[in-house]
Amino acid sequence: MPTPEARINALGLTLPPSLTIPSGLHLPFSFVNVRGDRAMFSGHPRHGLDGAIDGPFGTLGEGISTQDGYDAARGVALSVLANLKAEIGDLNRIIGWVRVFGMVTSTPDYTEQHLVVNGFSDLILEVFGPDVGRHARSAIGVAALPMGFAMEIEGELLIGP
Repeated sequence: MPTPEARINALGLTLPPSLTIPSGLHLPFSFVNVRGDRAMFSGHPRHGLDGAIDGPFGTLGEGISTQDGYDAARGVALSVLANLKAEIGDLNRIIGWVRVFGMVTSTPDYTEQHLVVNGFSDLILEVFGPDVGRHARSAIGVAALPMGFAMEIEGELLIGP
């Protein structure tokens, strides 16, 4: 069975390095917190191949399309996987996804947050398959997120030795 990273490569995608925190930004929390057999990941934006946060920034329903949001959520999934790998050492240690919570900055009349966060969920299922990748999920619209992010996604998963 191919590894999660082999599946990422087979999809034509690249796992970025772990996130580089911008100089001067104080974050009194961990992006990934491992407790026993669980790993919780804090709300993640997307970051690029240089490790720097690259958004997306803005508002769904006002300048960002649902498809653009979906694509960006796939990028957020790669960012989460990169930070998980940096923390746990090997993505093969992931034995189950528990839950995912997506927050999407959107206009009051925008109602496709679930379709945006599907980008994250779909990539996790493509990389880990239906057994390991299956997860509970919520997707909500919010008026604003830190630093002007268009979305943040957090969640919890099970890890093995």
